[in-house]
Amino acid sequence: MWLQALVWGTVAGAALVLGSALAWNWVIPAKLVSSIMSFGAGVLISALAFELVDEAVQEGGLWPTVTGFLTGSIVYVGANMLLARSGAKHRKRSRGQQPSEQESPGSGTAIAFGALLDGIPESIVLGVGLVTAGSVSPAMLAAVFLSNVPEGLSGTAGMKKAGRSARYVFGLWGGIALLCGLASMIGYATLENASGGVIAFITTVAAGGILAMVADTMIPEAFEEHHNFTGLTASIGFLTAFTIHQVGG
Repeated sequence: MWLQALVWGTVAGAALVLGSALAWNWVIPAKLVSSIMSFGAGVLISALAFELVDEAVQEGGLWPTVTGFLTGSIVYVGANMLLARSGAKHRKRSRGQQPSEQESPGSGTAIAFGALLDGIPESIVLGVGLVTAGSVSPAMLAAVFLSNVPEGLSGTAGMKKAGRSARYVFGLWGGIALLCGLASMIGYATLENASGGVIAFITTVAAGGILAMVADTMIPEAFEEHHNFTGLTASIGFLTAFTIHQVGG
């Protein structure tokens, strides 16, 4: 089971590398980047509602769920604020908002930590899903994968415009994909024998962090170019993940 957690977490993280490769080798139209990002945001919001929060309430009750979700949101926002001061505020932006290392020394490291901060909560919940259901959730795996592609795509487009090297870009995303696998494995291993309340708390800590990430980093990029259709595209993403949840459940 721990090996499954490692593999599925790495597979989901590998979507970052896929998105990065697309953005590095081709010039992706800004409206397409924006549309893909809004679709990914809708997918994640749906997965949070039906795969994480709803199941956490059923598994461990209301208060562990509420406390965990609020804790995750606060921790993510606090960490994100610290990283933003070091140059990682626009790590998912594709239109040149990211600073170069010359403009903001240390921003490359901050961007790397920021990308890791975004990816770890998603991976943990994949491992936790193996604890609660005995198998990885198809809907959650699809949600993480589908949202990681535009994250890698948009972030890499911005890094390329900021003058960062291919070695830095692919090393960053490749390393995060591996760490996502480890995070999923750790999530499974540490919670294998945990109570329902503890599992609900940890699950929603991750869920709160993911929702804060969507609002802070994905939605601004989604709204950048294609704002007239951002809501519709996000709705389609939401329904896509919901449909996978219903079929998979």
